[in-house]
Amino acid sequence: MGAADTAEQPPPSDTTSVAIDALLEAARYDEIDDLMSIASQGVSLNSKDSEGRTALHMASANGHINIVDYLIHNGVDINACNVEKNTPLHWACLNGHIEVVKHLILAGADISFLNNHERTPMDEAVGRGKMDVMDAMNEAAAQVELTGTRVS
Repeated sequence: MGAADTAEQPPPSDTTSVAIDALLEAARYDEIDDLMSIASQGVSLNSKDSEGRTALHMASANGHINIVDYLIHNGVDINACNVEKNTPLHWACLNGHIEVVKHLILAGADISFLNNHERTPMDEAVGRGKMDVMDAMNEAAAQVELTGTRVS
């Protein structure tokens, strides 16, 4: 999946919209076999629904680390934004999914990205009292800084 996948795309047709919704539902409910099947039918793993959500947003928000890793290893846009400019990292932080947070940062998630409310992922974690998420973010960012490399 390259830069062309993140460019503005025309609104999806009804058939495509149904397939995208199915992809996002599979990611949301940790149904990796369904997700892989839908992708094998030609639905991009970077597809967005009408609210700009991707499969990575849904898996990250719900703490589904196996799907997060599958998507990362298949080259999805780690910093994809929904209509409110939230990234998957924002959602993982909001919901306190520490392992997902670490994996996203190690894969290149931007920890300083501002959403429409001018809040970073860390701001979202602190706002919800998720200090353990803040610690995980700092640990993963330090690991990236120390090694100078990201895992993908």
